[in-house]
Amino acid sequence: MVRAIRVDYEGDPDNIVERAIELFTERSAERSRVPVTRAGTADLILRLGLDATIGAEGFRIAQAAGNVIELTGNDPRGLLYGVGKFARGCRFGDGAIEPSSWRGVSVPARPVRGIYFATHFGNYYEAAPVEEIERYVEDLALWGCNTLSVWFDMHQYAGITDPKAQQMITRLRRILNAANRVGIRAALTTLANEGYANSPEALRADWTAGHDGYTSPPGGHYHREICPSEPGGLDYILDARREVLAAFQDLDIAYVWIWPYDQGGCTCAQCAPWGANGFLRTAEPVARLIRDQLPNTKIVLSTWYFDHFTTGEWEGLARAFSDGAPEWVDLLLAGDFGGFPQHLRDHGVPGDLPVVSFPEISMEGNSPWGGYGMNPRPANWEAYERRNGSLISGSFPYSEGIYEDINKVLLLQLNWAPERPANDIVEEYASYEFSPDVAHNIVSVVSTMEAGLGHGLSPDVREQVTTSEVHTPDDLCGKVLYRVAEQPHAQDTIDLLDAVALRLPNWARTAWRWRLLWLRAALDSELHRGGGQSTHLTEAYIGELAGLYHTTEALLAVTPPTRSALFRIFREQHDREP
Repeated sequence: MVRAIRVDYEGDPDNIVERAIELFTERSAERSRVPVTRAGTADLILRLGLDATIGAEGFRIAQAAGNVIELTGNDPRGLLYGVGKFARGCRFGDGAIEPSSWRGVSVPARPVRGIYFATHFGNYYEAAPVEEIERYVEDLALWGCNTLSVWFDMHQYAGITDPKAQQMITRLRRILNAANRVGIRAALTTLANEGYANSPEALRADWTAGHDGYTSPPGGHYHREICPSEPGGLDYILDARREVLAAFQDLDIAYVWIWPYDQGGCTCAQCAPWGANGFLRTAEPVARLIRDQLPNTKIVLSTWYFDHFTTGEWEGLARAFSDGAPEWVDLLLAGDFGGFPQHLRDHGVPGDLPVVSFPEISMEGNSPWGGYGMNPRPANWEAYERRNGSLISGSFPYSEGIYEDINKVLLLQLNWAPERPANDIVEEYASYEFSPDVAHNIVSVVSTMEAGLGHGLSPDVREQVTTSEVHTPDDLCGKVLYRVAEQPHAQDTIDLLDAVALRLPNWARTAWRWRLLWLRAALDSELHRGGGQSTHLTEAYIGELAGLYHTTEALLAVTPPTRSALFRIFREQHDREP
């Protein structure tokens, strides 16, 4: 055990390296009160350096003479990732640290290790204090994240000068600036034909079904989107996109995504089928505009929900790219609720483009998403990697909040080392965020929780909330508001976590990650015991989740379903109806 650490770095000044040192200093102080200094005597000397022969973004940790550990990055990002690896192997005690024993070389297998923050619906990323999100971005960097995407959702604003639009741009810029400071490059999510709330009605896209091959309307369409086949439509799209790009132009932006559906798309005869027709006709000039304003940015063409509302989109894209991908596309983004597209497995990648996957880590399993605490799925993501890993160059998991933190780490690390067992990643996570002493217990709990996903709202919850006998949220106490997944081991799991809590250091026991894990187990037990009834305990537990997410005023999809939230949302809907 060491009680003082000195960090030596004699290389050229670098902001990412300096921030890596600061992060290790801050985390050590929070967890152990061990001082980390840049001068003087110390029990341990952590000697940092750079060596461009290791491999892009990789690192090496080696034991030197005496009390010196050498931590060397191929580049500044690699050094930061090495600091994260070293920190995760340390045992943090009160006033002392047992240094990590891990030694070796580690180089990421894939170049794109991203996360997508879906900044909408009043979810965590839109509602939490931005300082919390900045801190969270730093945590992801230490796990190897090198790209972060956000979305400026235009549909809710009356143009870019709308004060609320400017507030969102300021927020997104702070998040992306925090990412840039720790070596995470930015990405912007855009819809090919999105429009503002005040978009001209004459230019708006068709979104209806039953014609021109559309068997269902595009989901999530806000009816502000623009038809590029209408005279003036493409000009509107390009003018609006130009303004948004200018607002982020000074940041380090690695990618801009161009998205087809949800929201987006047009079902008119001139645009259908959208993914192989209107979408491509719109995406090309949008991509050229992006390249003009952000010359070092790569274009990611999304295939989200291809062949979901109509047919022929995958086949049409393959025909369009049959002679090779056009120069305005750099990567293909693939994946939706159906998992990874079967078309790519069966027929290969159109234009032989590099593919980044889009794993859905937030919405599958529970409803509302995140409404019952953590939703870890290690077995699922290990199987996903084994099925699809040979086709991809990385991932951008879709995130609605912090409750899928373990899923983010799993995918970041599987993109770093694809053959690594998922439970090994969970054990490293638990050792670092909780304690090495309980890591094996957490692996067991996480496995049980994955098998027990499936909570939701009772099918008649709306009718229960809006009945004439209900006047306040408290009137819902005792009613069966929740559909409960099969949880045969629910009580055993919460009993185990209560025993584990006694062995945790205070910093871990009071942290949000532990609370989300514990609350999930507590809710599993209470909901199982009461058959889905709303009780004083379920309300307290779900209310604590809403507080951790800062989502008490959010849409139901992204906020825990307290009685207060259900009353607010369903009564408002009921009162608006004729």
